[in-house]
This record gives sequence, C-alpha cells and structure tokens, in this order.
Amino acid sequence: MQLNLNADMGESFGPWVMGSDEALLGIIDSANLACGLHAGDPMVMRRAVGAARDAGVSIGAHPGFADLNGFGRRPMHLPEEELEALVHYQVGALAAMGQAAGWPIRHVKPHGAMNNMACADRAMADVLARAVARLDPSLILLAPAESALAQAGAAAGLRVALEVFADRSYESDGQLSPRSQPGAVLHSPEAARDHVLSMVEAGGLVTREGEVIATPFHSICVHGDGPGAVETARLVRQALLAAGHELLPLDRIGL
Repeated sequence: MQLNLNADMGESFGPWVMGSDEALLGIIDSANLACGLHAGDPMVMRRAVGAARDAGVSIGAHPGFADLNGFGRRPMHLPEEELEALVHYQVGALAAMGQAAGWPIRHVKPHGAMNNMACADRAMADVLARAVARLDPSLILLAPAESALAQAGAAAGLRVALEVFADRSYESDGQLSPRSQPGAVLHSPEAARDHVLSMVEAGGLVTREGEVIATPFHSICVHGDGPGAVETARLVRQALLAAGHELLPLDRIGL
C-alpha cells in the first residue's frame, strides 16, 4: 500500500513547550500544524513551517476551537457563519506562513472536538468542508475513515485522505472511543504499532472488541503531544516499511 504517516505538531505556546517536533519531523511524512487558537502562536507556527520545509515534510493546517485552556478538546456549538470564519482565519494564517517560507500548505485537518463533532454531525461537517473548498479547492481534507466529515469532503469536491489513528481505539460505530473510556488511548508504542498492523492486515478499522469495519484508508496519525509519540511513530514506520508498504507525503498519495 501507499500510506502516509502524519502527526499533530506546532502545539507549543510562548515559553511552554509541548511535544518533540524536531524528532518527529525525522520520522513522519506530513505535519498538521496548530494555527494559534487551540495551540501554537505566530512564532511557533513560523518555526514549525520552516522546520518542516527543511525536513522535507509536507504541511497542513490544523484548525480547532478557540480554546487554549481546553486544548481544543471541549465541544463548542457555533453558528455556521462563525464556524466557517474560524476555519478561514486559522487556515489563512498558516497558509500565509507557508507562502512566506516557500513551503505551501497541502491539506487541512480539523483538531480535537471540532474534528470529533464533525465526524458524527453531517451538517457541521458540510460547513467545514465548504469552508476549505471556498478557501482553496486544491487542498486535501484529511478526515477520519468512516466519518461524516469524509463524506462531506467528497460531496464538496475536495480530495479526501482517509485517516486512522495509531494510538486510539475504535467503537463498533467506527468512531473513536471517548477519552474518558479506559483503553481509549494506547500509551504503549508497541500496542500502537500492533494496532496499526492489525488495521492494515484487516483492511479496515479494528474495534476494541476485535470487530473489523472494512474501509480504505490512506494516512495514519500519531498524536504528537503524548510522551511516547516519537517511539510510536518510529515503530509504526519501521513496521510498515518492513511489511513492504511505501510511505509518502500526503500530496503524493494516490487519492
């Protein structure tokens, strides 16, 4: 398979540091960069874009709710116009950083609660997909497999890359297990690697109960804020390459 390994990055803020961005850039193919509202700030964004360029890692905007204290993981219910403006504000900011650095953004991936809500709410998903298409229809929408967001992206005429998560478990409806559930987050890099291999071999999502939900997918996410993120990404990459798969930047995957 042609696959992509991505990570959420650029989530530091001022003097506060989150994640191991430099180490991850030596392993992943594409980076989802925070845009200053759930995490990040102008200097963090600028440095992250430059570092990704120097590492040859493709970049995408990672917009979320304006919720620094909650890291964008708290649900917010916004009017459609405000939600669309929130996406344009953040994607536009990162696009400007990319243009200035000579390293344009290639995709958009919503963050946290914004992403989770749009995966289950088709009306909200349509707003997000329309916001991306109006801004730049050439951008790839990185959306979870078996989600309303992926369906909305296709309906809006966007190229959609379907994503699975290395370090998160799935429920029988194809949604991520809530973080409040025991076992929702796979903290062991070995467990995350095995989870990815099981999905690749099964050709779909593998739930907590071992059920398989058949679906194609193109990209595998490792959350960059976890303490085991670098080792998880390294083990996943090694395992996929050893199994004969090709790992590419998101814009070079056949979608």
